[in-house]
Amino acid sequence: MSKHLLLRGVHKRIRHALRRKKPFSLVRIGDGENIVLAQKSVWSIRKVMKQKWARKARRGKKGVTLPNLKLRNEMVRSIRRATVVGILPKNDRNIRAPRYLKRKLTKKVFNYYKLKPKLTCHACVNRFLARRRSFWRMLRKYRVLIINKHPKKLKRILRRRPYRLKIRGTIAFSHYRHMRRAVRKARAMKNRFDVALISCGVNAVILAPRIAKSTGKVAIDFGKGTRRLAR
Repeated sequence: MSKHLLLRGVHKRIRHALRRKKPFSLVRIGDGENIVLAQKSVWSIRKVMKQKWARKARRGKKGVTLPNLKLRNEMVRSIRRATVVGILPKNDRNIRAPRYLKRKLTKKVFNYYKLKPKLTCHACVNRFLARRRSFWRMLRKYRVLIINKHPKKLKRILRRRPYRLKIRGTIAFSHYRHMRRAVRKARAMKNRFDVALISCGVNAVILAPRIAKSTGKVAIDFGKGTRRLAR
């Protein structure tokens, strides 16, 4: 039976993993991840491709190209490996997406794949953490790796006040096809960082557990938490 963590609980688990130098991965399941998982499982490919998110993905705007069953299967495996899995509450108002693409669809795909995470939290935990000064104070003590589309821009922001983080590496990532390269680079840098902040859409669900496993570090699917930062 899964245990649902509040924000304080997630913060505590991250802090514990960092202090003990234990691998830890946090992933989050929103509408995009639900659509990827629904491919040829609870929905037909035709129904998936009718969704606005999927059409944007086909045009190269989501960092993945659908349909893609390999991506779907990798995501399922990564959810099983993740330390904590963020899911949306039943009446979510944080994510701008039709209701049928949110918790209702998560329940369907999780039941289909028999996904039963031991630890869950709110899928918008990244946004909540970004607002907590205590979160940034904690990260200040550790070496950070940034993975996203424009990592150098984010590096400049996070090195300044009020964050003042020690950024020890960056990896540019804009599409699913960069997955192997990103994991390989993170593995090569494992002695230079303690925690990876990953913002690369649905790809982060696959990337975070892989990096945690291959480096023994903390890997956080930080998503749009970066949009909450002071510029």
